[in-house]
Amino acid sequence: MERKAGELVVLDLRGISSATDFFLLGSGSSDTQVRSIAEHIIDELRKEGVRPGHVEGLEGGHWVLVDYIDFVVHVFHPQARSFYQLEGLWGDAPRHDLEDAPPGR
Repeated sequence: MERKAGELVVLDLRGISSATDFFLLGSGSSDTQVRSIAEHIIDELRKEGVRPGHVEGLEGGHWVLVDYIDFVVHVFHPQARSFYQLEGLWGDAPRHDLEDAPPGR
């Protein structure tokens, strides 16, 4: 199963929201892929000692929200991402597209 998320975007909410500092948004092509991406993020961060404060939507897989307090990960099915339009809702937030970012070490 390919776990690679598409359309990766970071929204910098510092100074805009008191709830969190960053949103990381990504998309999967199916509910199964959305769940797989979210589970992979949870597992990898847990290995580093980072545990989510809250997880929503993992059962359904259409939109999974993983709240790490300082940052929130949103993994969407494309239809859900289009419907909820978080990028538009938080249009004042500085946006960083990660699609063209160099790979990590």
